[in-house]
Amino acid sequence: MERIINCENLRSFTYVNDSICKKPVKGIVISFFGLGGMTMHDNDFAEGEFYAEKGILYVVPYNNPWAWMNNQAVQYTDEIIDVLIEKYGLNEDIPIVSTGGSMGGQSALVYTAKAKRTPVACVANCPVCDVVYHFTERKDLPRTLYSSLFNEAGTLEEALKSISPLHLIEKMPKVKYHIFHCNEDQAVNIDAHSKKLISEFEKRQYDFTFDIVEGRGHCDLTLEMQRKFAEKVIKAIEG
Repeated sequence: MERIINCENLRSFTYVNDSICKKPVKGIVISFFGLGGMTMHDNDFAEGEFYAEKGILYVVPYNNPWAWMNNQAVQYTDEIIDVLIEKYGLNEDIPIVSTGGSMGGQSALVYTAKAKRTPVACVANCPVCDVVYHFTERKDLPRTLYSSLFNEAGTLEEALKSISPLHLIEKMPKVKYHIFHCNEDQAVNIDAHSKKLISEFEKRQYDFTFDIVEGRGHCDLTLEMQRKFAEKVIKAIEG
């Protein structure tokens, strides 16, 4: 099918703070939502305003709520970035940072590996890193992953591995990775996910930081860690 996203209909497919963003644009932050996210933003909100003040485009793609960064979600996100780069005459090498929490964290990691334009950094909160294990981790998950991967060739395990950061490790580019994970997370177990990924990063001498957030549940960053999360994003853009 032909690509249909353009400057005129962009807000039907993504939130972007371009109308309030200071120019010239310094970089792009992509924020992927968690499982089931369906919010469309008619107005600018706090995160968009925060990054706009710094000359950074803040993009929230309206991917399928059960997308799990499948091939369609990767191409959909690429298309949005294509439109923004053309609309504002941005350089092809403009710094892009991939971010998100939970499924959005998994999406941020997978997008870093598969994007048309490789992000300079990935900042993820309580990310799903082992999708093969995650399929069995909660009763609500198999239907969503099966839906996301229904048209993929091969076995279910092969399809799950194709969107699993831990199993994509050989394809993960050597950019900066900043992982946050709450140690009381009952939805995405820190030991089964982030700690395993960090171990692989260590083996391969990747450039990463890992912040364990004590006493917090799923994606519930403290104010201090929220600020640190934003600082990692901004530093990756501004250098």
